[in-house]
Amino acid sequence: QVQLVESGGGLVQAGGSLRLSCVASGRTFSNYGMGWFRQAPGKEREFVAAISRYGSTTYYAEPVKGRFTISRDNAKNTVYLQMSSLKFEDTAVYFCAASRDGSVYLRNKNDADYWGQGTQVTVSS
Repeated sequence: QVQLVESGGGLVQAGGSLRLSCVASGRTFSNYGMGWFRQAPGKEREFVAAISRYGSTTYYAEPVKGRFTISRDNAKNTVYLQMSSLKFEDTAVYFCAASRDGSVYLRNKNDADYWGQGTQVTVSS
């Protein structure tokens, strides 16, 4: 069982930056594919970014490419999402997710085995 705890959300002006963190419990963090998803009010949960077990491969949704960076520190059991040039439309609850299958690039929410509780990101225009 893995528990994921996100932090770092908040209120920021358009054009600003935030860094989200997600700390995982357990001793086998490097075995998990990790990803970030977000859900805006009235919308489906959508993929944001994914990272492979050792961080060598990353994927991004088109709306965030060039603005967001996903990374991980396996020694700290932590995955990060650095968000820059934030836009009003980035406003959402951001969720960290993990897949037990380390070969999965976590781009589909249905592949996630574990979810964090979410952290709110609000971008004011």
